[in-house]
Amino acid sequence: MTVRHGLQRAALSKHKTVSAVTHYSIPEEMEAGSVVANLATDLGLDVDTLRQRKVRLDILANKKYLDINKDTGELYIVEKMDREFFCPSKAATICFLKLDAIIESPLRIFNIELEITDINDNVPHFRRDVIHLDISESTPVGERFSLNNAVDLDVGVNSVKTYHISESDHFTVEIQTGRDGSKFADLILKRALDREEQAVHDLILTAVDGGVPARSGTATVTVRVLDANDNAPAFDRESFTINLMENSPIGGLVVKLNATDLDEGSNSEIEFSYSLYTSEKTQETFSLNQNNGEIRIKEIINYEDFKIYDMEVIAKDKGSNSLSGKCKLTILITDMNDNHPEISIKSFQNPVKEDAAMDTVIAVVSVSDKDSGENGVVDVHISDKLPFVLKSSSDNYYELIISETLDREKASEYDIMITVTDRGSPPLSDNETITLEVLDVNDNVPQFPKSFYTIPVMENNAPGALLSSLTAFDPDLRENQYLVYFIIEKEILNTSVSMLFSINPENGNLYALKTFDFEIEKEFTFHVEARDSGVPALSSNVTVHIIVMDQNDNTPVIVSPWRAHGSVVEEKIARSTDKGTLVAKVIAIDKDSVHNSRITYQFLQNTDATLFSLDQYNGEIRTTRMFSYRDARHQRLVVIAKDNGDPALSATVTIKLSTVETALKSYSDLIEEPLEYDIFSDLNLYLVIGLGSVSFLLLITILVTIVLKCQKPKPSKGAPPCRNSVISERNSTIADSTLVSNDAYWYSLFLAETRKGKLVVRQPVPKGARYVVSSIPRSTGVTDTSDSAASTLQVR
Repeated sequence: MTVRHGLQRAALSKHKTVSAVTHYSIPEEMEAGSVVANLATDLGLDVDTLRQRKVRLDILANKKYLDINKDTGELYIVEKMDREFFCPSKAATICFLKLDAIIESPLRIFNIELEITDINDNVPHFRRDVIHLDISESTPVGERFSLNNAVDLDVGVNSVKTYHISESDHFTVEIQTGRDGSKFADLILKRALDREEQAVHDLILTAVDGGVPARSGTATVTVRVLDANDNAPAFDRESFTINLMENSPIGGLVVKLNATDLDEGSNSEIEFSYSLYTSEKTQETFSLNQNNGEIRIKEIINYEDFKIYDMEVIAKDKGSNSLSGKCKLTILITDMNDNHPEISIKSFQNPVKEDAAMDTVIAVVSVSDKDSGENGVVDVHISDKLPFVLKSSSDNYYELIISETLDREKASEYDIMITVTDRGSPPLSDNETITLEVLDVNDNVPQFPKSFYTIPVMENNAPGALLSSLTAFDPDLRENQYLVYFIIEKEILNTSVSMLFSINPENGNLYALKTFDFEIEKEFTFHVEARDSGVPALSSNVTVHIIVMDQNDNTPVIVSPWRAHGSVVEEKIARSTDKGTLVAKVIAIDKDSVHNSRITYQFLQNTDATLFSLDQYNGEIRTTRMFSYRDARHQRLVVIAKDNGDPALSATVTIKLSTVETALKSYSDLIEEPLEYDIFSDLNLYLVIGLGSVSFLLLITILVTIVLKCQKPKPSKGAPPCRNSVISERNSTIADSTLVSNDAYWYSLFLAETRKGKLVVRQPVPKGARYVVSSIPRSTGVTDTSDSAASTLQVR
C-alpha cells in the first residue's frame, strides 16, 4: 500500500495477458480517490518522460469515473462505480470496463481492461408485494402452486439462494432451480382446506440471498379458499304443527320456512318445493314460494271441507352436485265466526248548514249478521271525537244525529266511520264511512290584526300618497268573506274626514288626500270599518291615529334687533364701553319643532374678531375688550341664525356699529311698570314633549285668556339706573339686557323672549315718548297674563 498526492492506493490484482492488454480487477465498493494502478510503472514508462509528453485517457464507458494523474502516472477513481449500472444483465457474470491510455510524441496506445467485481449490495425483492392465490377447498393434499420469484440485482453467490414461508398448518414451500441457476418457490398444500373453517390464509414468503451477511425480502401470499358444495341445506326444525283459522284471507302468510347452507355462492342458494308426498289438494290450497320458503293461503279455507293438511317441503341448493334437506308440516284448521256483519245506509242528508239545530237527523243506517247466537249479535258505534251520536230507533236501525254545535271554520268536512262488530270469538266487524259537508253561514265578524293603528306621516306629503294597508280577515266563505272598507265619517278641525283621507274599499289601502303641515295640524284620529257581504252583514272597526311628522321647511326669522329697512341695523356705541358690555342681542324664531327649531348663531363677518364675541346659543353680542384709539370707528357685524335641520336653513342680519365719544345719560328716575306674562313652556321641552302636550297647552291658553280678562296692572316700581347704554337710530335703548323700543320692536321682543321662558317688562321713559323693555328670568317676577300686553302697546 502506498500513498501519492493524498490518494490512497487500493489493493489490486494485476494480470498481464498475452494480448498485451493490461488487466485490473477492483470491487465495486471502492471509494472515490482510490488509486487503481500506476500506469507509468506498469507500462514501463519513465515518469519524467510521461510529464513531458501529453497523456490522455480514452475510456469507452463513462469518463467521469476514472482519470490519470499526469504528474505521477497513477490511474485513480473519480466517482464510486456501481457494477449493476455498467453491467445490468444478469447473464454477464464478469463485468469489464475497457479504456485506452494514449501518449503522444510519438503516439503510443495502451489497452486496459478494468474488471468490476460484485458485492452483496442489493436486497432481494418481489415484483408484487402481495401474491393472490385462489384454491378450492376440495383440492387434494400435495397439490403444488407456483409463486412469483424474487429478483436480486447481484450475481453469483450474492443472488437469491432460498425461500422461506411463515408457519402454517396447511402450506409449505419447495425450492426449484432454473437452468440459469435462479431459484423459484412452489407452494405445497400439506393439509386439506375447509372454507367454512377458514376462508382466507395470509402467509409471508421470504427470499434470502447467499451473500455474507445475507440479505432478504418479503411478500404477502393471500390464499382465498374457494367454496365446494360439501354442505346440505338444513331446516331450523324437522317438523311443524300450525293452527290456522278458517276463512283466513287469501294471500295470508301461514309460515315462513327457514333453511341454511354453510356453503357460499350458488352452493348456498336454496330453492323450496313440495315433495311427492304432498297431496294435490294441499298444493291447490297453499302456495309455496320457491325462493324464500313462504307458505301462503291460495284459496278460501273452510273448516267443514278439510280440517287437517299434511305437506313435506324439500330445500335444495343450486350447486353442480346439489344437496337437499326435508321438513314435514301439519296444518290444523280452527273453526271460527266466519260471517261478517253488514251495514246499509238507508238515508243521508248531505250537505248540512253549520247552524243546524241540535238532534237533527243526518243519516239512518241498518245492520245485520248472517251468523246466529252470539256470533249474530252486533254492536254499533261511530269513530271518536265527532259531534255526532248514534241512537237506536228500532230493531237493527240507528239514527245519526247532531250532538254538538257545528262550526265550519273548525271543520268544513267530517268523515264519519260507522263500525259494527259481532260478539263471536274472535269478533268480526264491518265499517262504512260517510263524508258530510258543512255549509258556511255568516257567523264571523271581520277581524283586524290590531285594534289600534298608529301611522306616521311626514309633512309636505304628496296628495294621494299611500299611508298604510288596513287589511281585515274573515274566516267565512264566498260572499260572507268578501269585505268592504270605509272610513266612519266625522269632522276634524271643522273639516270632514273624507276630505282628508280615503280608503280603497276592496283592499283597505289608506291614502292622504291633502298635503299636511306640521305647524298647523299634528295628528288625526278616526275609525275605519270593515264589513262583509253576508246577509245580514257583519262588521268591525279599528281606530287609526295619524301622526304628522315635522320637516325642516321653515326658515328662521330674525325678530331682534328690529330692522326698519332691509336687513341692516345701525347702532352707536360709546368708545368708553367696558369689556363684556352687551352690544346687541340677535333673536330668531323657527316655526319647526324639536331639533329642526334649535337655532345657533355665528359670525359670517366680523370687522375685528378680537373686539366682539357672539354666544352661539342666546345670540348675545358682547365686547371682548375696551375700545382703543387704533380701533376703527365703524364696525360691521354679519350674524347668521341657522336651525338644526337637515339640510339646515338660515337667516342673516347685518349690524353697523359707529363709536361715539360721549356716553348716554343715566335714567335714574325711571318708573318701572312691571307686566308679567305666563309662559307656556320652555321651547326645548315643548319640542321634546311634542304631540303629547298639545291638549295640555290648549287648556292652559284658555285659562290664561280668562285670567287676563279679569286682571288689573299692578303698581309700578322705580327702575334701576342704567350704565353704558347705547342709543339706537330707531329710538330704542339697550342697557345690558334692558331695551328701550317702539311698539313694533316691543312686540317682536315679547314674542321671542316669552318663548325663551323669560318675563318681558315694559315701562315708560321720562318725557313719555319711548318705553324701556326689560328681559328678566321668569322666576323673579309675579305672573301676569299675556293679554295685558295690548294695553301697554299704546304710546303715552
